[in-house]
Amino acid sequence: MAAMAIDRIRSDPAALAVYTALLAAVGALGEFEVEEKQTSLHVTHGRAFLGVHPRSSGLLLNIVTSAPIASERIRSSEQISRARCHNELLVTDAAEVDAELLGWLSEAYALTV
Repeated sequence: MAAMAIDRIRSDPAALAVYTALLAAVGALGEFEVEEKQTSLHVTHGRAFLGVHPRSSGLLLNIVTSAPIASERIRSSEQISRARCHNELLVTDAAEVDAELLGWLSEAYALTV
């Protein structure tokens, strides 16, 4: 049986440091739950607003916003409906969980309220 996403994160020190910083940042926004999937984690508050995908030495994040995020940090943006976009970025260091990322997470979280 393949390792679950959370097991992959726990086994990689860089990914674990990013995940720990990420959960602290999301916790400052309010209540949330983490749904464990086989290859990813969904961070939810009524509905998913953040996807967390383990990668070697980091995490690939998928942030749900109302419009594409314009930043060099964003690897890709995909319009999934008229009012929702998936924005993908790779985070390899806990220091990258910064004010800019927190702003995007806050916007994503606000869409769930």
